[in-house]
Amino acid sequence: MNEADQTIFQTEKQIAEFGDKLPADKKAPIEAAIADLKKAHEDQDLNAIDVSMAVLNEIFQAASQEMYAKSEEGTEGKAPEAEPATEDVTDVDFEEVK
Repeated sequence: MNEADQTIFQTEKQIAEFGDKLPADKKAPIEAAIADLKKAHEDQDLNAIDVSMAVLNEIFQAASQEMYAKSEEGTEGKAPEAEPATEDVTDVDFEEVK
């Protein structure tokens, strides 16, 4: 049961963070699978929880892989950006005091 709660929470969190990068045809099945898992969890149906979790994980993993592949395609052919200097160095005169 705790695993179902955690899966629901994590998936909803990831949808909230990255949902704008998921096409609607991938997001809708994930949301439906979350609803199925919530219903199974509410009913405390262990078999349905196991099945729903497996379906949700499979659907979300496939969508995540596709999203990752598309983000990689977008970076191909681009020159890597130069990293900004982490420190500003300034030469200054100093006077030794004794």
